[in-house]
Amino acid sequence: QVQLVESGGGLVQAGGSLRLSCAASVSTFSNYAMGWFRQAPGKEREFVASISWSGPRTAYADSVKGRFTISRDNAKNTVYLQMNSLKPEDTAVYYCAAYYTSSYYYTPRTGLGYNYWGQGTQVTVSS
Repeated sequence: QVQLVESGGGLVQAGGSLRLSCAASVSTFSNYAMGWFRQAPGKEREFVASISWSGPRTAYADSVKGRFTISRDNAKNTVYLQMNSLKPEDTAVYYCAAYYTSSYYYTPRTGLGYNYWGQGTQVTVSS
């Protein structure tokens, strides 16, 4: 069983920055591609970003490309999401998720197949 705990959410003004962290309790963290998803009130969950095993490959939703950066530290079992130039439309609950894969470069972009999910952290961007 893998437990994922997100942190770093909060209230920020438009144009500001936040850094989300997701700590994983698993001994084989490097066997998991990791992703960030978000869900705004009344909307479906959507993909934000993902990162492969070792971190050489990343993928982003078009809406966050150039503003958000996903990274990971396998020694700390942690994945990060640096969010810059935040907009009110980025307001959502952000979830991290783990995807077990034997593919070194895989960056899954849909929620299907992710094995484990965190509880989420609220990000609110005021205008």
